[in-house]
Amino acid sequence: MATQSKIEWTQNTWNPVTGCSKISAGCKNCYAKRMSKRLQAMGLPRYRNGFELTLHKDLLDLPFKWKQPRLIFVNSMSDLFHEKVPVDFILHVFNTMVYCPQHTFQILTKRSERLRELAPSLPWPSNIWVGVSVEDENALNRIHDLHHVPAWVRFLSCEPLIGPINHLPLERIHWVIVGGESGPKARLMERSWVESIQLQCEVAKVTFFFKQWGGVRKYRTGRVLNGRTYDDMPVVLPSLPQADLGMSL
Repeated sequence: MATQSKIEWTQNTWNPVTGCSKISAGCKNCYAKRMSKRLQAMGLPRYRNGFELTLHKDLLDLPFKWKQPRLIFVNSMSDLFHEKVPVDFILHVFNTMVYCPQHTFQILTKRSERLRELAPSLPWPSNIWVGVSVEDENALNRIHDLHHVPAWVRFLSCEPLIGPINHLPLERIHWVIVGGESGPKARLMERSWVESIQLQCEVAKVTFFFKQWGGVRKYRTGRVLNGRTYDDMPVVLPSLPQADLGMSL
C-alpha cells in the first residue's frame, strides 16, 4: 500500500484508504477504479472489496518507518475527504504527517466542500500540501473552496483536462498540474487548453507542471509542450510564519 510511483510529480504513494465513488465528469474513466479491479482479480487482500471504500488502519503509521525524505501522494487510490471517511480517521492521517516532518505529503481531493469544512480543525505544517482536481470549468467551485484552506502550498490538478479553462482563479494558488486522460477510452485534450493554462500561470507567476498529453498509450504522446518539459515544483520556505489566507509563497 506504499509504493514507488510512476506519477511524474511525486515519488511514493501512501494509501490508508482505498476505494471511492464518482462525483463528476472527471471520474468517468477513473484509473484507480480500473486498477482496483485488476488488483482484486489478482487476489490482493487489501482489494478484496474492489473499489468499495475501505479503511486500512494498520497503514496509518506507515510513514514513520521511512527515514529518508520522500515526496508522498496521499491516497492515490481514493479521496481522503470522501464522505464515508470518518473525521477521526482523517485526523489520524494528519497527525502522522505532522510527526513525519522529513516527508512532504500531497493530498488531492474532489470533495472540496468537506476539505473547506474540516480545514480549521486540521494542522497545516509546511510539509502538508493540498490540492483539488479541476477537470473543466464546471469544477471551478473547488478552487474557491481551496482558497479558504490555510495550507503552505495549495495546488490544482487539471487532469484529466476534458475542457477549456480560460479564467482560472489563481490567487493564493501556488502550483498547477495539467495532464490529459490516459488508458482505455481516454478523452482527447486539445493543445489550446493546455497553452491557455500555461500562459495564465506565467502571467500570475504560479508554478506550472505539465504531466502528459495522455491517450490510450500515453508513452507515445509524451509530455513535451512547445519544445520543452515543464517540471517545476513549488518552493516552500518553512522559516516564514504559517501561511495565512492572504499570503502567497
